[in-house]
Amino acid sequence: MDAKKKVGVIAAVIGLAVAVVPWLLPTGPSTGLDATRFLESGSFALGAAVVFAGGLLTAMTPCVYPLIPITVSVFGARKAEGRGKALVLTSSYIVGMGVVFSALGVLAAKTGQAFGSMLGSPVVVTGLAVFLLLLATSMFGAFELALPQALQQRLNSVGGSGLTGAFLMGSVSGFLAAPCTGPVLTGLLAFVARSQSTVLGAALLFIYALGIGVPFFLIGVFTVRLPRGGVWMEWVKSVLGIVLVALAISYLKDGFPAVGGVVKGLAEQVGRMPGTALAAVLAAVGVLLGAIHLSFKEGARDFTLKGFGVALVVVALVLRGGAMDSKSAGQLWVSLGWVEPPKARTFEWHAVLPVTDSGFSSESFEQVLARAKTEGRPVMIDFFAEWCAACKELDRETYPAAEVIEESGRFINVKVDATKSDDALDALMERFGVEGLPTVAFVSSGGEILEAPRVTGFLEPSSFITEMKKVD
Repeated sequence: MDAKKKVGVIAAVIGLAVAVVPWLLPTGPSTGLDATRFLESGSFALGAAVVFAGGLLTAMTPCVYPLIPITVSVFGARKAEGRGKALVLTSSYIVGMGVVFSALGVLAAKTGQAFGSMLGSPVVVTGLAVFLLLLATSMFGAFELALPQALQQRLNSVGGSGLTGAFLMGSVSGFLAAPCTGPVLTGLLAFVARSQSTVLGAALLFIYALGIGVPFFLIGVFTVRLPRGGVWMEWVKSVLGIVLVALAISYLKDGFPAVGGVVKGLAEQVGRMPGTALAAVLAAVGVLLGAIHLSFKEGARDFTLKGFGVALVVVALVLRGGAMDSKSAGQLWVSLGWVEPPKARTFEWHAVLPVTDSGFSSESFEQVLARAKTEGRPVMIDFFAEWCAACKELDRETYPAAEVIEESGRFINVKVDATKSDDALDALMERFGVEGLPTVAFVSSGGEILEAPRVTGFLEPSSFITEMKKVD
């Protein structure tokens, strides 16, 4: 098969993958394994084993998949090395992830903030995005065109030679994995908060991170057997670079409302199915232009074509992610008269707080509770964040279900955006015992905050309705 035919086949495969793969991925964890009953009874060995199993199950969910290209780029796209050195470096990588998890977990338990809430900080997400972009640039092999030799050597050494580089890579991966862990960590963080033992809390969170790290340990060790030479490896590195750029933009989108608003607005305009088709076409065209098979180092023409190609594929991936959360009918096509506006009932949120960027208003929230008590209706409160993967799964899979919409009619439904923390919001989350996101809490028709039922993670519609029916 000649080169043009290979590129055409790859373009078709990638376009199809962009369209189909997101539909095939399972949802994230709906609840964590309950280790607290073992820990509270003094069975720390059993409790630690359950915590480790919870981390391992979390590692099997789609939310953690973006760490795979980072791991491969660190351990699989470099010169061949012995299995022993790979074991040491990969262990350092996992330890780095564990240290970050321990620190974030103890901080979350002591302050009452949701685990991963730092991803709502523009400073943090900017730092992560810059790191991902630098790593992507090294995958493309383009940064030596502009950066000084000393910095090139520094970047090339990260993860490739020395325990420090691998440790730092693992530390960043710990931040990137934070959005995936809320449902599993909720009970554990509550236990750490009650125990007031920083050492015990840090150790348990470290064990949890080790569970998450098992698949990445295997990837890091066994990719040392992959052949390093050949054109195909350069193509693989280009794919990894594209994914890393798209991942960087996704974090910027969640950390900066203006960027997120642009992506969300575009997705709402094109709709779910048209957006999926458009993303697939853009990805295929980008590959045909040279996103994968051309090099940034082969002259101005190839540099330009590859740059446009990479940009198109990145836009396709970002658009595909936005389209997953958009409505089925795009507003653009409705305004043009090409499709009928949706007539089916949608889930009604009676209040989405905070209303403005000025911060959370306790008065507005209390007014909603007062209205519910006056009308004799229970309240359902969805605590979410833009960086929370399971929160988006609830919005995409559970709330639009007809039976959930029907049951929700007797509730006052409130959505609380915890992406950006402030004192009033922190106080509210502490009042409702929110340890991780998503958390769906309920208030009875008499105004009592209910400890149970409570949803801490993704639930399918049928299971979610079961919980709703327990509220009077």
